[in-house]
Amino acid sequence: MSITVLSLLFILIIILYSALKVVREYERLVVFRLGHLVGSRGPGLILLIPLVDRTVRISLRVITLDVPTQEVITRDNVTCSVNAVVYYRVVDSNNAVVNVENYMEATGQLAQTTLRSVAGQAELDELLAEREKLNQQIQKILDEATDPWGIKISSVEIKDVVIPEGLQRAISRQASAERERRAAIIQAEGEKQASAKLAEAAGILGEVPGGLFMRLLRTIPEIAGQQGNIVAFPLPMELRYLAESFERLIPPGKGKAPGTENPSTEQGE
Repeated sequence: MSITVLSLLFILIIILYSALKVVREYERLVVFRLGHLVGSRGPGLILLIPLVDRTVRISLRVITLDVPTQEVITRDNVTCSVNAVVYYRVVDSNNAVVNVENYMEATGQLAQTTLRSVAGQAELDELLAEREKLNQQIQKILDEATDPWGIKISSVEIKDVVIPEGLQRAISRQASAERERRAAIIQAEGEKQASAKLAEAAGILGEVPGGLFMRLLRTIPEIAGQQGNIVAFPLPMELRYLAESFERLIPPGKGKAPGTENPSTEQGE
């Protein structure tokens, strides 16, 4: 009698265990009753009919899918290797079970083919510099394809693009030449602006009497501070006024100031 009671208790425990399910907040339980879809249940404590109901547990959390490296030939015939990562989650647990056999495997295979297709339609410069645009394009294609499966693609990120070593050196030389071109343009623009300012300053010094002489006085300390045995003093143009004054002091026929002889007159004599 005791053995029979223990057996009945054991069977009752098994039935209760199979009839009661605890579903977490981030999960849903898809229930099938005699093969027919009843719907999703949860979260919380779920009561099932033993030996009649069958369940499939689905997680609603974001899933990280690492897309393996794909060999791609770009539109400009460059062979490169591309990999990516896809973030997605189940938004309709019923469709994720009924409409596709294994939604994880199906999403992974679709992500690989879509990555190869989108990368193959782009040029190498787009693949390197415009990844955001390609990410959005891949996400849109995947989202439309997985919508009947109850899958929502949160984001797609191209992680790395590996190009041949020879092409890497060519790109490096191109970038170096571009930097040198920009440096030459900036230097030429600076010299142009500096020459305009120097011409403006020279015009101001030439118009103001004594301006060049004052500039000479300011230049002397700069010259004296330099190392060297020879010091050159620039001759300001204002000294021509001293030469003219000196000529007026000499009577006619007595001589001329040094350096004021007229070469053409001497040759005529």
